[in-house]
Order: sequence, then C-alpha cells, then structure tokens
Amino acid sequence: MTKTLPIYSVTPFTMLDFPDKTACIVWFSGCNMRCPYCHNPVLVKGKGRGSIDEVMGFLKKRQGLLDGVVLTGGEASVYPGLPDFIRDIKALGYAVKLDTNGLRPDIIEKFLAEGFLDYVALDYKAPPAKFQAVTGVEKYEAFEKTLSLLCAQDKVAFELRTTVHTALMDEGDISAIIEDIGERGYSGTYFVQNFIDDNDRPTLGNIGAQERVLDIKSLPEPKGFKVEFRNF
Repeated sequence: MTKTLPIYSVTPFTMLDFPDKTACIVWFSGCNMRCPYCHNPVLVKGKGRGSIDEVMGFLKKRQGLLDGVVLTGGEASVYPGLPDFIRDIKALGYAVKLDTNGLRPDIIEKFLAEGFLDYVALDYKAPPAKFQAVTGVEKYEAFEKTLSLLCAQDKVAFELRTTVHTALMDEGDISAIIEDIGERGYSGTYFVQNFIDDNDRPTLGNIGAQERVLDIKSLPEPKGFKVEFRNF
C-alpha cells in the first residue's frame, strides 16, 4: 500500500516564493491554527490527495530545472512523516524552504540541528495579548520558542511576516511586534501584509472586508532590520 501524506496539491513552478531560487510549492492540508482571515479553508479543513511517491516522482523529473521546494499549507510541520520527506527531497539536491506558524518548536529545533532547512518563513501572527483571538489557540509560548530558536542562530536565513485585518489588530499591535523583534536582534526583513478581501474566496472565519486599512505611517522605525509592506 502506498504511504500517503496529507498533501493537497503541488504548484509546479514559482519564482516568487523562495528568495533567489526557482521552486515548486508543496501544499499540505490541515492546520493547528484557526485564523479567521485565512483564505485557504479548504486546506485547513480538507484532506490530502497526494502520496509521497507522486510528489517524489514529480521532483525527480524536475531535477536540474528547479532549485528548491517550498513546504507550505495548511501547516506542514505537524505531520510525522515530514522529516523523512525532507531527507528524500534533500537527497535529490533541492534546497528546502518551510513556511510555518511556529507552533512546533521541537520540530524546528530538530530540523535546524540536522541541516534540513535552507530558508524559513515564520508567521508572527500577533502579540501575546491578541494571539488567541487571531489564531484560535492559546499557544503564544510555543511560537515564541520557535522565534527565539531562529533568532539565536545564523546558519539558516529566515523572514518574519504578519497578515493584518484591522478588525483583529491595530497599529499598537504591529508596533509591539516591531519592538519585540528589534529587541531580539532580528536583522532580516519583516513583511507586514494587508488583508485583501477576495469575494471569490471565502475566509475560514467569514470575516469579510476591513472597515479601514492599517495606518503604516504611524508605525515606529525598525532598528536593525527592514520592514516591507505588501498590498497597501
């Protein structure tokens, strides 16, 4: 019997999702958060449709054509088979980027120690006071441990990003995040992403459009890192 992973689909080519690399994207279904603004409820609540053999067959055909593989979702880090999957990907010569919400610091610590990752995109969903409202879970401490692990090392490049819906977070919350990552010595790029209402794609929490857009001009200047604003 073919062993299956909860893989929803594969995007065969991207030049936007893995810095400086041509890549494909492997989309995992299932997630350990319930963010109301999520545009991928089918991934969060759906079941996987792909097998290891199918994905590995695709990657073998793309050797020499692609540089890397992006693992995203959903949330890839919750799946027990992920370490073996990454080993197989690395054995083919691909670089690996992981998009994660940071709720599995044990997995991130293991992956960093074993050299599994070449790039990480960590979602900083919200500061402690708003974390449960934004994510649906009371696990800020787990996320913070992942953030600390990444900030304490210099072998794997990583970025931080926050999606903002102003019904959930305001300028004070983003200012708190900017201050926090500055104090941690973060030196990469922090991406602040404005929520885009797409009428053709329902959100997980049916949150709808924002009444106003975040006032980015009121945010503090970052210290030691760069802030980039998307969709503003």
